[in-house]
Amino acid sequence: MTMSPQVPDDDRPPPARFALDPWTWKEISHLLANLPMAIAGFVYTVVMIAVGVGLAVTVVGLPLLAAGLQGARLLGRAERGRARGLLGLRIDEPSAMAPVHRKQGFFTWLWSSLKDPVGWRAVLYSFIRLPWGVLTFAVTLVSLFVLWPVLPFTARLLTNADRGMVRGLLSPSDELERRIAELESDRGVVVDTAAADLRRIERDLHDGAQARLVALAMGLGLAKEKLTADPEAAARMVDEAHGEVKVALQELRDLARGIHPAVLTDRGLDAALSAIASRCTVPVTVGVELPGRPAQAIEGIAYFTVSELLQNVSKHSGARSASVDVWRTADRLLIQVTDDGRGGASMDGGTGMSGLAERLGAVDGLFVLDSPPGGPTTVTAELPWRDREEDKGAAGDRSGRAGAGERR
Repeated sequence: MTMSPQVPDDDRPPPARFALDPWTWKEISHLLANLPMAIAGFVYTVVMIAVGVGLAVTVVGLPLLAAGLQGARLLGRAERGRARGLLGLRIDEPSAMAPVHRKQGFFTWLWSSLKDPVGWRAVLYSFIRLPWGVLTFAVTLVSLFVLWPVLPFTARLLTNADRGMVRGLLSPSDELERRIAELESDRGVVVDTAAADLRRIERDLHDGAQARLVALAMGLGLAKEKLTADPEAAARMVDEAHGEVKVALQELRDLARGIHPAVLTDRGLDAALSAIASRCTVPVTVGVELPGRPAQAIEGIAYFTVSELLQNVSKHSGARSASVDVWRTADRLLIQVTDDGRGGASMDGGTGMSGLAERLGAVDGLFVLDSPPGGPTTVTAELPWRDREEDKGAAGDRSGRAGAGERR
């Protein structure tokens, strides 16, 4: 029984043999198909560039070129599929273009499309393939009828060059391209989160302290009018205003604590998380084992992550106890919050878990939720570690430059 050739794990083809086995026929089919595919790609590329560049002085030239680059992506996908099917090449699809939000407008899409590296590499691939397609078609066709004894070795030599072209021009640019796509997506999350936080602060100021201060000003104005005519009533109104001032100050303190608590700035995560735990309705054990203090941004994200998780424990878990553990491993800051509640939490359960995951992902962090029905619930968060000394040095440089600018 004849066994069909297998592709090794590293996608290298089996050794070429004099026999025309199924693997060799696949390579021959690929080489013969090179010419029609090369002609189609070359014609598309030349027409697309000529029309797009030629009409660039008009309003339609650059949009046509951008659309043509999207079509070049499709040609590259077809060539990668052909290489997988006939050459056994293991190659991933490049990352898709980052989606453009409707509010970002047409010109954002146009610029993103024109600087798409995947599309331009596909254009280059299609442009240089025509002479190679003519060569491989001619050599393979002649060898098929005249030099068939050495055809397997000829086909292997030519398809190895094809494999190199596909890997070099149509494969994803590995870690760099993936990171660019992730950072573009994370940038949108950071912007949206910052906008939501600003709206929350504005709403809290408008509905809370601002409204109370307006009422206080009105009360003091009435008390001033009654000061000579009815001193006792004026004194009562001043007492009420004094109480309103205390409430307004407390609201402002709570708002400031929500923005960035003073205890976090002065004493670090251990004291700040202990303060959060003391306000939780469930007894919480806090353990912080850190060799030092991380950068202020990382410290703030860790604080608010634990704050949100403990609020969920208070509101939704029905737990009798909970624990918070924070430690450092290599260049990562790890946070684990566990409770013995009813469990069943999910990323789309309306408890803010998905928002936390997006915020952590925006700073290259991770968020893992383990909450089977019946409990316990364990949330593990991971953040990149940056030393605080680096932030101090950068802040010192900025202050030094600012001072120099003022002296000038």
